[in-house]
Amino acid sequence: MPAASPTSPTALKQIHTKEEPIESNVCEEKFSRSGHLQTYSEDKSLGCFVSERSFAQSGALKNHLQTHTEEKPFECTECPKQFAHSSSLKSHHRTHTGDKPFECTLCQRKFAEAGALKKHLQTHTEEKPFECTACPKQFTHSSSLKVHLQTHTEDKSFTCIVCIKKFAQPNYLKIHLKTHTGDKRFNCTLCPSRFAQSGELNKHFRTHTGEKPFECIVCQRKFAQAGALKGHLRTHTGDKPYECAVCQKKFAEGGALKCHLRTHTGERPFECTVCQKRFAHSSSLKAHLRIHTGDKPFECAVCHKKYAQAGALRIHLQNHTEDKRFECTACQKKFADTRALKFHLRTHTGEKPFGCTVCQRKFAQPGALKCHLRTHTRDRPFECLVCLKRFVESGTLKKHLQTHTAEKPFECTFCQKRFAHSRDLEKHCHTHTDDKPFKCTVCQRTFPQSASLLTHLQTHLHD
Repeated sequence: MPAASPTSPTALKQIHTKEEPIESNVCEEKFSRSGHLQTYSEDKSLGCFVSERSFAQSGALKNHLQTHTEEKPFECTECPKQFAHSSSLKSHHRTHTGDKPFECTLCQRKFAEAGALKKHLQTHTEEKPFECTACPKQFTHSSSLKVHLQTHTEDKSFTCIVCIKKFAQPNYLKIHLKTHTGDKRFNCTLCPSRFAQSGELNKHFRTHTGEKPFECIVCQRKFAQAGALKGHLRTHTGDKPYECAVCQKKFAEGGALKCHLRTHTGERPFECTVCQKRFAHSSSLKAHLRIHTGDKPFECAVCHKKYAQAGALRIHLQNHTEDKRFECTACQKKFADTRALKFHLRTHTGEKPFGCTVCQRKFAQPGALKCHLRTHTRDRPFECLVCLKRFVESGTLKKHLQTHTAEKPFECTFCQKRFAHSRDLEKHCHTHTDDKPFKCTVCQRTFPQSASLLTHLQTHLHD
């Protein structure tokens, strides 16, 4: 143990007896007893009669023997957990108090365990002495290499008795079991969130503080999580260490590879609880659920139009910029992105590449085909929460909701008459302008509304 503090009984004893502390010629630390020096001695004459392991000190042998007897005399006063050694209880107690007495002198990060600090210090030296024999990956700790090697062997011998999921490490299984027991003892002091692990609480806490302690040395971008920084650094290095064994496509993130593999296996583990539709990715399920809820969290800051998908908002925002560099060669109409131009060109070419497999009807847009297919399946995923009426399209539901609210957002600029739908306003405006865009192909008579033209056409059918 290190040299005693000036007020400790050992130090007081040294003052009165004039006993000098003993200095180790190996690590240069000073100790009150010579027992520490035995840790460097090769003389380990005290043997365990069970496992034949040898120890230099009788106390170390005594502690080791408790691993065979399973005796755990030290009990935590905060929870029912018991320990074989007082030092283990002392370390465990910090999970309740949050005490982290071991501080890194380089970045001031604190740790509850001396061993954790020792491992952390290697992140500053960038030393990675442990190399995988199966791939070029290197690791700072032997334990990390051991865990990594199981990704090559696929040895997952630890099985959850609840859901039969398998794990490579017992501690992974232990953490997983908390998802079944609901044991979440770590509470956030700022919101009602609870967590099974202190590390998860620490990560969550940064969502409140906005702290981003992990900085990219290339572009100075900061991140809240170390893993996020690690993934980001590969955007600079171009490193893609995760390769698909089926098609050899490479990925920068292990999670990205895992998701990609589902394109080969067809696995869709995420199921919608409303319509039982399954998805390969949790993000796809999250986006799909908005179809049922009608939630549109992405709002345009310019015109306040809302969207269910971030991508849809991103495309919409280009309508507000004057940067429309993609021009139609047929009519000179300009577009902000190539996708919009591609769809527009089909109005000139008449191309309809999306065909219905049931009735062979073709469509210019994939969304139009998707809506059409529901006429065959009778699927109506959009439900009115007021009267429970269901609709094929979200736009139809949106218009229907106005029958409950009596909202009429479209106003005529000539007479201030209001309408629930834009198409009704458009029809009405023809009464002011004398515009008659609908022409009869038989007698060339024109009409302000398509309904009037249809009525007129019947007079030709009777001729």
